[in-house]
Amino acid sequence: MSLLKIFVVEDDLFYGELLKRHLSLNPDNEVFLFKDGKTCLENMHLNPDVISLDYGLPDISGFDVMKKVKRDYPELPVIIVSGQEDVKTALDLLKAGAYDYFIKDKDTKDRLWNVINKIRSNKKLRTELNELKEEVSKKYAFRNIIKGNSPAIKKVFGLMDKAVKSSITISITGETGTGKELVAKAIHYNSPRKKKPFIAINVSAIPHELIESELFGYEKGAFTGANARKIGKFEQASGGTLFLDEIGEMDANMQAKLLRVIQEKEITRIGGNQLIKVDTRLIVATNRDLARELNRGMFREDLYYRLLGLPIELPPLRNRGNDILLLAKYFTKEFCRENGVKTKEITEAAQNKLKKYTYPGNVRELRSVIELAVVMSEDNIIDESHINFSASNITTDFLLEEASLAEYEKKIIKYYLEKYDNNVVQTAKKLSIGKSTIYRMIKNAEI
Repeated sequence: MSLLKIFVVEDDLFYGELLKRHLSLNPDNEVFLFKDGKTCLENMHLNPDVISLDYGLPDISGFDVMKKVKRDYPELPVIIVSGQEDVKTALDLLKAGAYDYFIKDKDTKDRLWNVINKIRSNKKLRTELNELKEEVSKKYAFRNIIKGNSPAIKKVFGLMDKAVKSSITISITGETGTGKELVAKAIHYNSPRKKKPFIAINVSAIPHELIESELFGYEKGAFTGANARKIGKFEQASGGTLFLDEIGEMDANMQAKLLRVIQEKEITRIGGNQLIKVDTRLIVATNRDLARELNRGMFREDLYYRLLGLPIELPPLRNRGNDILLLAKYFTKEFCRENGVKTKEITEAAQNKLKKYTYPGNVRELRSVIELAVVMSEDNIIDESHINFSASNITTDFLLEEASLAEYEKKIIKYYLEKYDNNVVQTAKKLSIGKSTIYRMIKNAEI
């Protein structure tokens, strides 16, 4: 464990030596004793982890020393030790940023010992958290999260590299299953905001009447059932990144409110009057053509240009050439490792079958196909017989079945629900049918 550097600033040298000797009983403490504020400030280059500061110093008041320290080292804990009990002074110091306030008595050295142990534990937790965040950053290195060498994916890498160097809004487009959220995470965890939160929300998965409270939060008593204050996603993500997936599903009313937040960089919780500043980077994604939605009057023009920022279009898997085989081999190795089996080889016939398919579900579908193939294979070889595409049921084999029109309808709706992760709104729009039709079929257990 690294040493904890402790500054003891005390003009009573006997008392100062007493505190230093007591704190030095822990070999993991490195204690420095200073007799006045000026000497303490001159030695700040030693980077202390905590300062025990006498309030009544001979040259500079403890209050002024603390203010100078907190100005340059706002996160550094400063514990004030005073010879006089003054409630107002204690409150003023705590409001100004003091970590704690003690009165000099026979128990001071023990209280100081306990507080410093608490600071040590907090430092250890912060160190572990920072190490964990560094591990997350490594995990989300571009080529660790997105596998591929095709020209199409190399173009995406180039845009992502530009994205991490600024806080510009990012708009990610691409078909379902191309990895839009993975790209958003990779951008966040490689950016200067990587130590702050990454908050993701799927707009299409939240009813229109609830999306405002999810994004902006609400105050206690704002409406029936609001029994406590709720912090919204914008506040949670402040300093970090907010990822809004399926932004094209947002209704006109919320589009106007989102535009205002982007322009003003502040939000108001439902039921509240306080304007709350937020420093949140936005990354949005959609598999819809927002330019077409704009022309249809379904998306605000001013919001469209605010969100466009740096556009990144993810290519469908069918346009990525040999990336299909690279991904297939990666998924095979990963799935075998997770299940404790020897890595299986994909035969040339199986590889040819994989390359010829169009992958309407993109990378997500390929992963499912490979996982099933690994399970179906009983030896160390994945052959073409182990490669099964569920989508074939909706193309060729599907039409070979003898079924009624109603049965075909159920199969088609079921297929697209699976493709779009049970998103009824998206499925209804894709098939140009009413949402109520799908909900009715689900309710009646027809699908």
